[in-house]
Amino acid sequence: MGVNLGDIAPGETIEVDHLSGRIIAVDGYNMLYQFLSIIRQPDGTPLMDSKGRITSHLSGLFYRTCKLLEKGIKPVYVFDGKPPEVKARELMERETRKKRAEEKYKEAVERGNLEEARVYAQQTTRLTKDMVDQSKKLLDLLGLPWVQAPSEGEAQAAYIAKKGDAWASASQDYDSLLFGTPVLIRNLGITGRRKLPRKNIYVGIKPEKVVLNTLLENLGLTREQLIDLAILVGTDFSTGVKGIGPKKALKLVLEGKTADEVYREHGLDPDEVEAARSIFLNPNVTDDYEIKFREPDLDGLLDYMVAEFNFSEERVKNAVERVKKEFDISGTQSRLDQWF
Repeated sequence: MGVNLGDIAPGETIEVDHLSGRIIAVDGYNMLYQFLSIIRQPDGTPLMDSKGRITSHLSGLFYRTCKLLEKGIKPVYVFDGKPPEVKARELMERETRKKRAEEKYKEAVERGNLEEARVYAQQTTRLTKDMVDQSKKLLDLLGLPWVQAPSEGEAQAAYIAKKGDAWASASQDYDSLLFGTPVLIRNLGITGRRKLPRKNIYVGIKPEKVVLNTLLENLGLTREQLIDLAILVGTDFSTGVKGIGPKKALKLVLEGKTADEVYREHGLDPDEVEAARSIFLNPNVTDDYEIKFREPDLDGLLDYMVAEFNFSEERVKNAVERVKKEFDISGTQSRLDQWF
């Protein structure tokens, strides 16, 4: 879920074209969860193929990635590995929330309230190993590189950006900033018109850019202080302090307080602070990756998406045809220098 720093870390709204020609390290799990949550039938049922396999993740990954490629954006998806032990509490709480949402979803369906059912269905999203493997195969067919992180994908994506192998990392979570990404791009997977939950209102969503150094300068903080601020609010690796939100945490840190001190003042274990701080400052990442873009396997994509998972042949072909314009299919070299 990540820490919510939106109140103190507003992003600069940008056009998708602003990202053209950029390599962006994408938090793969974060993106797939978005697709699995959003791409559903009116009653909340996810998309499925003729065998009953969920395909919402493939639909979102394929069509969204094709849109990014059309814009000249070069995504590198990064997938989670083994979560840190201190994340176990957060994972258990997530599972509890999902089970509670499943009960509410069934109740809403029985009442015939499909809009409410859809909202609860989105909260039951689970990402399985099969879904991740299917997504990796799709990326291989698209000719796109992907990276297997040893632990947190978001940390690895931030590391790739810090090394200069990507211009930015992309995620909905602000944790990327705590992991040290120089530039965070939000809303990369959900741009366009979106309906507000339980309201017949649609809003336009555009990408947002948050530059770490600019944010720190505006707040008057170091990255270490930003991490302490987040720990006080609560992260995937720390419970936080009840009653302390981003603005109050910012005030405390600017007064010179450390997360350890505030934890002690509230009778909490400061060891949790050090454990969380260590994960953000010294994450488990790897240099064992290669970022290389290849021409997509067009026949393989059609076979995989249409024959294997029952996607519309016409829609897949149209998307592939648009992507082909980024490659030397016609014999021209107009866009090749962006890719190879």
